[in-house]
Amino acid sequence: MKATTHVSAGHGTPAPSGGSLVFERPKLGERAVLVHLDIGSTVLPDEREEFALLATAAGAEVVGTLGGSRAVPDPRLFVGTGKAEELKSMVAALDADLAIFNHPLSPAQERNLERLLQCRVVDRSGLILDIFAQRARSFEGKLQVELAQLKHLSTRLVRGWTHLERQKGGIGLRGPGETQLETDRRLLSKRVDTLDRRLERIEVQRAQGRKARARAELPVISLVGYTNAGKSTLFNQLTAAGVFEADQLFATLDPTLRRLALPSGGRVLVADTVGFVSHLPHELVAAFRSTLEEARNANLLLHVVDAAAIQRARQIDDVEHVLADIGCDELPRLEVFNKIDLLDDALPRTERDANGMPTRVWLSARTGAGIEALLMALGELTGGSQTRKRFRLEPGDGKLRAWLFEHARVLSDQPVETGGWTIEFVVGSAQLDRLLATDDALRRRLHALSR
Repeated sequence: MKATTHVSAGHGTPAPSGGSLVFERPKLGERAVLVHLDIGSTVLPDEREEFALLATAAGAEVVGTLGGSRAVPDPRLFVGTGKAEELKSMVAALDADLAIFNHPLSPAQERNLERLLQCRVVDRSGLILDIFAQRARSFEGKLQVELAQLKHLSTRLVRGWTHLERQKGGIGLRGPGETQLETDRRLLSKRVDTLDRRLERIEVQRAQGRKARARAELPVISLVGYTNAGKSTLFNQLTAAGVFEADQLFATLDPTLRRLALPSGGRVLVADTVGFVSHLPHELVAAFRSTLEEARNANLLLHVVDAAAIQRARQIDDVEHVLADIGCDELPRLEVFNKIDLLDDALPRTERDANGMPTRVWLSARTGAGIEALLMALGELTGGSQTRKRFRLEPGDGKLRAWLFEHARVLSDQPVETGGWTIEFVVGSAQLDRLLATDDALRRRLHALSR
């Protein structure tokens, strides 16, 4: 795991300012003890398994786990004095480098635990942020992750680190009396402002791209879903995009858009977005808001669900909660129950509502079973009725010909000896109607061609 290193007094050495024991935060250290308590209710087995997978995805070697139950968290140590001493003994016996909590910790709790355990302490938010920091590949993704990390760190500057409370000084270093805490806080605030400005510029570029796509009148379909539900595998199956896919949490972070030709003749844009997870840190939701705009501006959400997951209902609820947070709760959606190859009795099929419209498709993105049914459902939900036409285009109809190749499924395109082309195509009726409604001359031209 990656961690910012704050070097203070040596391991077990009294701090000059407060007399409390502080330790030198190691630069590396992957041996981890996992801590997950039942706070007020029982933690489901799949949540424990997901926590272990998150730790593994961050690069930690899990050497031990500690469970237990409490009605409410202890305000000082979260786990209580007795359980904290048990954790201390386990960390020492297993020679662990860090303790990872499947819970949010306050800065004071994190500081108190680190002082007691003499090792690094990471909460769930810090763990997920670390994974995102490792997986981000694009320039925008790296900026977003750094911004989220800094905002998370800003809450740790107050009472979080003993060395930050000490006054700067020494020969040649004495200044106006600014404390290290104040310096770190000022530098952090300055960097956050810089990242905000850069991301605002990127968001302007994204908005321009969305306007261009809107002018092209191509419906946008965004893939959303719980992490490791198979979104990237489905995206590759549909578009042959070659996006990285793996059986791990948060395998891909950066959004990717590709065109998709539907069997009905229509064309759409498909966007693969970042996966969601329960208790997603607010810093990440805020930082990735511009990326998630691809989902909010979509014409249709493709909610990919791991049909083989034990708690798929909970995962669906978690995704819906995040979608509501970013303003996507009113968008039309189609549920895709993926990974039916892992179920004994599931077959590819399409479920429909009372009006006969598709609401859910069961498929396997890995084997390809049910993909054709999904494509047909997408055609119904985005293209409506289709029109098949055969036109004779003159040499001056190049703009119309380009539009047809952009928006329609061209069946044949033959040049004519005297100039022009004979073109046969299938296009969505709604797309053709919108084009004709905005161009009287083109409408008359097409009317003449079709006679």
